Amino acid sequence: MINKQQIGEALKIIGDMFPDAHCELNHKNPFELVVAVALSAQCTDVLVNKVTKNLFEKYKEPEDYLKVPLEELQNDIRSIGLFRNKAKNIQKLSEMIINDFNGEVPRTREELVKLPGVGRKTANVVMSVAFNIPAIAVDTHVERVSKRLAICRWKDSVLEVEETLMKKVPIDDWGVTHHRLIFFGRYHCKAQRPSCEVCPLLEMCREGKKRMKVKKENVK
Repeated sequence: MINKQQIGEALKIIGDMFPDAHCELNHKNPFELVVAVALSAQCTDVLVNKVTKNLFEKYKEPEDYLKVPLEELQNDIRSIGLFRNKAKNIQKLSEMIINDFNGEVPRTREELVKLPGVGRKTANVVMSVAFNIPAIAVDTHVERVSKRLAICRWKDSVLEVEETLMKKVPIDDWGVTHHRLIFFGRYHCKAQRPSCEVCPLLEMCREGKKRMKVKKENVK
């Protein structure tokens, strides 16, 4: 595994590559972000944004989601995977926000994860993006990049990846680090075809060096 100094160097390079990394889920307030992130499970941000463009015009407040039959909400998000379960969760979390949190999205992880369909990752996104509370959300991109760069161990769980990043990254940088790792994984260090040949992190990346070695051997 690489040390804290190397992690800092790697994150600086990634920051130079993606200085404008940000949350790509369109939203205007914390509640819309909760809904968008809940919809994004096993789905691309691009598709979620297509759906929420009309969804957020129709449903402005938690109360609006409870005014329609479940079947109508399901139909409104039908193009998204797992739409039936997600529609149920949106109605349930809307009801809980109204009844348990006075109509406001809670700010703590402990309260956020009580909302149906909201796990630790979603809670961390909401805390960081909506409320500017330091948190690192580990999605598939953050996990993949962290393991390829040997910031974490291959066998580490998502929670262990999060805990390692929290230990090795200054707390003030948690939010921006989360977004930059996502952009790096989404647009450069992709799951199937990472851009190892042109990667400025190749010399410190165990996965990249391994892939390039195999590629050279196959050329012989």
